[in-house]
Amino acid sequence: MPGLDTWLAEAAGVRSTEHRVRVRKPLASRPGMRVMDENRQLVNFSGNDYLGLASDPEVISALVNGASGHGVGSGASALVSGYHPAHQALEVELAEFLERESVLLCSSGYLANLAVTASLAGRGDLLVQDRLCHASLIDAARLSGAKLARYAHLDLESMQRQLAQECPGHRLLVTDGVFSMDGDTAPLADMSRIAADQGAWLLVDDAHGIGVSGPDGRGSVAESGLGEKEVPVLVGTLGKAFGCSGAFIAGSRDLIEHLVNEARSYIFTTAMPPAVAQAARAALVRVRVDEWRRIKLKELIARFREGARSRGLSLADSGTAIQPLLVGQAQQALRLSQALRDHGFLVVAIRPPTVPEGTSRLRITLSAGHESGQVDALLEALDLCLQKP
Repeated sequence: MPGLDTWLAEAAGVRSTEHRVRVRKPLASRPGMRVMDENRQLVNFSGNDYLGLASDPEVISALVNGASGHGVGSGASALVSGYHPAHQALEVELAEFLERESVLLCSSGYLANLAVTASLAGRGDLLVQDRLCHASLIDAARLSGAKLARYAHLDLESMQRQLAQECPGHRLLVTDGVFSMDGDTAPLADMSRIAADQGAWLLVDDAHGIGVSGPDGRGSVAESGLGEKEVPVLVGTLGKAFGCSGAFIAGSRDLIEHLVNEARSYIFTTAMPPAVAQAARAALVRVRVDEWRRIKLKELIARFREGARSRGLSLADSGTAIQPLLVGQAQQALRLSQALRDHGFLVVAIRPPTVPEGTSRLRITLSAGHESGQVDALLEALDLCLQKP
């Protein structure tokens, strides 16, 4: 058996050969969706700050005031001494916004998906997921001990076949609302009907939908005309459209009570800082009031897609802020990403294992914080970079 150093060197060699080496780069944020990469300013088209709230003055002020008044950390898990009135207020306000009975805050979306999945499914149960569900949902399913069955992406017939399997326990049907790497949306209305027919519980992770889509920004579930009865388990994040950090699970009071008592990734995790909860409360106000942010984002999405079409650029079929440009091989995606960086744009290459083999891409994301001129300039740069051999 090789030593650890030898094994690590071999693994690094494989990553290098397959163009899968990942490197963290410190990027300092600047106004106008810009970042500083060392001494160079780049326009950021690789973030998830869909409404531009991460730099909103009211949200920043709420964070600063919260830290001044309550410190920079919660100091404990929620069930010990880390549950603050700011957490409680945010949970109440999110529940009212989402038209749910109750909400449970979590420190991250990953932990939220671990909490809810492992608490609702176990040995003897059947857990059915879209093949392109987020990694946190896949890991949560594996850790739950339930039988995991995955269906072809957005394929309702494949989903029905998997749900119809023999199962001594209960069935949990799981999907993203908006898929993070493809930008397409789940057929939630059809899925809710199939789940009801099969006696399955439907869980939707709407991390990329809440705040952006649906009436008042209530997300993909609301946009599909569904509520708590049809989708009893809803997961969302505060780290994307809200511009903050953390996540939440929304559902019935009984569901939240169950999670408080059974969800290990909630029980044994330090609660989010109260200052972050205060910032998220301010962001929620802006999400609800600033319809212009969603309108502007939709206009920029349409502008980008029309500009890409007129230039013959092949985009994935997405009407959301996530606009993938499929490239194919990892090395090609890295080269195109670097070429765009040379033109002043941050557009990160997404490679396996994040996406399937042969589907490496540029994951272009738009925000209400962008300006139309920045979108036009990106299109011009893409056109130039793609024409180069």
